[in-house]
Parts: sequence; structure tokens; C-alpha cells
Amino acid sequence: MTTAASQNSPGLLFRKSRVSGRDEAVFTFKLVLAVGLAVACGYLAMSSNWLLALAGALLLGAVYTHMVELQHQCLHHSSFRSAKLHRLVGIPLGIPLLVSYSHYRVRHLQHHRYLGTPQDSEFFGFDTRKPITSGLLLRGLLDYPRIGAVLRDVLRSWSGNWSYDIGQIAERRRKEIIAEYRVFGLVVAAAVVAAALGFGGPVLRLWVLPLVFAVPLHFLVELPEHLLCETSTTDVLRNTRSIRGSWLTTWFTNGNNLHVEHHAAMVVPINRLRERHAEVQELAVYVERNYAGFFRKVAAVAWENRKGTAGAEPERSV
Repeated sequence: MTTAASQNSPGLLFRKSRVSGRDEAVFTFKLVLAVGLAVACGYLAMSSNWLLALAGALLLGAVYTHMVELQHQCLHHSSFRSAKLHRLVGIPLGIPLLVSYSHYRVRHLQHHRYLGTPQDSEFFGFDTRKPITSGLLLRGLLDYPRIGAVLRDVLRSWSGNWSYDIGQIAERRRKEIIAEYRVFGLVVAAAVVAAALGFGGPVLRLWVLPLVFAVPLHFLVELPEHLLCETSTTDVLRNTRSIRGSWLTTWFTNGNNLHVEHHAAMVVPINRLRERHAEVQELAVYVERNYAGFFRKVAAVAWENRKGTAGAEPERSV
């Protein structure tokens, strides 16, 4: 959401843009690269050297995290010129981390609509409106209970008892979500059967361990979006953060670092957000040079809250 003042800001920032053939080609290249990296990291994870295998599982977890960020772009229908391709591609991108494309899409679009209001509720459960403490950060970092919640959704979907818990959604959307959770159930069942038949090693190395690593990695990617910003305004220039970052962090997060740009015009293909960053640096309140600077600020606030000195307003970032 944005205020009237922010919508009237000059330049590119709030300008919508359709997906072009070049945008589609860029996203397709990202997909091919992600699959190639997953294969390479999977090969490393199967190494007989346990250090190499552990490194491979960690890198594979990072690739799975990156895939969820690619899925995020599909949610906004800003990857392909054909709308139908977004769900077709988005579903498999979320399977390694058990993220339902359609469920994520419904909740995430509500997040965009209600950001800065009490109705805001992002798909991933860390509440950026709560005071920051080391305990809260640790619970978000190790949010493995989310996997249990997904498995409950799988069971409810197979039993016919799944329902949307935040407002109303179209029956078609509900059926799509149920179908995706049923697919997850089949994937989990296949993994269990494979382990029972003596293939537990590959299941552990190619999915379970990477998933263990991916949960905290994904939390760290999502954390900067709105944390330590102004939570009681709908002005995207004040309630959202952008991080200039490097080419590597921009690629790994699939442009999630350019988050003011994304919220200002959420249908714009991710590869076009960088050209809007100069305006964000001029107009937005919370802009960081890099992730290290942001995490230092979070650590400082958590330390201050530990000592009982919480309550200060967020400082302007530069």
C-alpha cells in the first residue's frame, strides 16, 4: 500500500510494467541456472568425503532458498507473458521447502494489500511488529515448526478438512491449495518409502539436511523487508526497506533486497527493479548499503532490548 503523496512521486518508482520477451528470457535463464546449481550441489552432497557432503548439503539448501525467491516472482505473475506458466513453474519451485504456491500467493498478495495495517499477515510467520529480542530472532531462525504446520495442512487436505484461516477465498483457489498440499503428501510419502527401501542416505543428503540449512537461510533473506521500519503507516517509502547489495546478494535473493521498489510496483519484473533504486535512495527512509549493515543494526537493537532499553523509534537508514 502507498499514500497519495508517495504515488505522486516522480519518475519510475511507481510505474507499472508488463513482462517483455527479454524479461521472460532473463527469468528462464535464472531457472536453468538454479536447476544446474541444484544438480551440481546434489552431486557434491553425495560425496564420500563427509566435509564435502556437508558443504554440498549446505549449498543445496541455499539453492532451495533461492528457488523460493524465484517462486515469489511467479506469485506476482511477473516472470512470463503467459499467466498459466506461473503456477506450472511456481509449484515445483516450492516443493523442496514445502511452500505451496497458491497458498503463499493468496497470503502474500494480502500482505501487499494490507501492509502497514493490523490486517497485514505475511505467509512466513515472523512478526516484524514485535520488539526485537534474541529469543524472538532465534525462534524465527529455527522455525522448523513450520514444517509440522505444513504436514498438518497435508493431512487436512487429504481428509477434506482444509480451509483458509484468514478471510475468504474463491473456491477455485481453495481447491488449488488443497491439490498442492496433496502433492506434498505424495512427495513426503515417496521419501519415506525410499528411506525404508534402503535409500535413506540420498533422502537425508539431498533433502532433509538441505532443508535443515534452508530454514534459517530463508529467514535471513526475509527478515530485512520490513523489520525496524514504521509499522503503522501504509506509505511504502516508510514501511519497507531496500538494500543496495551486491550482484551476488541481488541474484541470490532474486531482487528481494530491492524491496521498496518491489512494493511500489509489485507487478514489475524483478530484473527491472535495479533501475529504480536511485529514486529509492532519494525518497525512501530505510535504505541500507549492504546486508552486513542491516544485521549489525538488528543485533544492536536486540542487545539494547536485552538490557531493557527498548522502545526507541527506528533510526533513519542511509
